[in-house]
Amino acid sequence: MMSSCSLSELLELRSIWASEGESVVFTNGVFDLLHVGHLHSLESAKSYGTRLVVGINSDSSVRELGKGPDRPIHSDRDRAKLLSSLTCVDAVIVFSENTPLELISALSPDVLVKGGDYDPTCEDRSHSRYIVGSHEVRSAGGLVHTISLLPGHSTTTILNK
Repeated sequence: MMSSCSLSELLELRSIWASEGESVVFTNGVFDLLHVGHLHSLESAKSYGTRLVVGINSDSSVRELGKGPDRPIHSDRDRAKLLSSLTCVDAVIVFSENTPLELISALSPDVLVKGGDYDPTCEDRSHSRYIVGSHEVRSAGGLVHTISLLPGHSTTTILNK
């Protein structure tokens, strides 16, 4: 498996999976220090479908998110390689925009999943708990879910130790 794919490669996979009756789940994040909380989130996301696509923020978009002056710790290439090695992950794509909206719109996943710190019912796009792409996924007939986070298992918590 390749560590990450281009948008055209991902859309080709999406087409193949759809023709085979597979359901595509999408989630995204930075995934800077891969930890058990990430694994829990990814495995839970995969349970909503048969194929899991993970979008990861590029190095430049991580810096723009204001995660901290030393972030990302690992390059997007390394983060993509680690994620793609997980059995629950079927494809990884790096995106450079501040949000994955364009990617989600192009992919049109059957299910969009984010962590429990987001609110699937929030429709205010300016609210911090709004799930980017939720309107687009629902408009295309897809579902939006959140999954519970493992307390004490976040990159920030690990770095603060």
